[in-house]
Amino acid sequence: MSNTAANLVALNTIVRREIVRIVRIWTQTLIPPAITMTLYFVIFGKLIGSRIGTIQGGFSYMQYIVPGLVMMSVINNCYANISSSFFGAKFSRAVEEMLVSPMPNWVILLGYVTGAVARGLVVGAMVLGIALLFTSLHVAHPFITFLSVLLGATIFSLAGFVNAVYAKKFDDIALVPTFILTPLTYLGGVFYSVKMLSEPWQAISHANPILYMVNAFRFGVLGISDVDVGVAFVVMLGFVVGLSIVALQLLKRGVGLRS
Repeated sequence: MSNTAANLVALNTIVRREIVRIVRIWTQTLIPPAITMTLYFVIFGKLIGSRIGTIQGGFSYMQYIVPGLVMMSVINNCYANISSSFFGAKFSRAVEEMLVSPMPNWVILLGYVTGAVARGLVVGAMVLGIALLFTSLHVAHPFITFLSVLLGATIFSLAGFVNAVYAKKFDDIALVPTFILTPLTYLGGVFYSVKMLSEPWQAISHANPILYMVNAFRFGVLGISDVDVGVAFVVMLGFVVGLSIVALQLLKRGVGLRS
């Protein structure tokens, strides 16, 4: 068997195992985010949104927050999936077996990231479907919509992988989502336009990478954005490349993986 064929078999094995894991515990991986986002739509979209009226671009508040909530669910689920899955593999010493095998590091990384992205996209599609029960949407730019959500999912899958590599116990996995990811998400323009902020908060908001992901996705869906879409994609691609290099270096050096 050639190296390429062997690598494809290894990649397929990791991806299939990750997807089977997601489906097997679907009550933990798919149902909770659907319930949570439904509550967001009811409370923020219906109850509060009905009092706000129209917002940027003449869209209702419900329509405005849908892209942000979809991206938020994608980000959270990609991060949670890969961080818990890879740390579980570390805990059971399965990672050590992969590292000593002929499998290249990029196959290991791509396999876990693909599994996490798959969960993120499925959850995102579910949340978008739920949103359509509350409001109507017409996707303005389908290609930009898909590309932005794919890049956002990839970024936080890679970030979750790095977190799992460094984590020494299960509590370490929850630290980043609690103290970094959640604040950045809520301050990333999910529920409001950053143009509504006064200085210096508006300038500070532009240092938040999630702002670019949310607005790129919002531009794809609604055709409006608080940031230049070209800049948003440059930022996202930069994070994908940077985090990929970091993750591959960690695997190569065996940081936190080899005992």
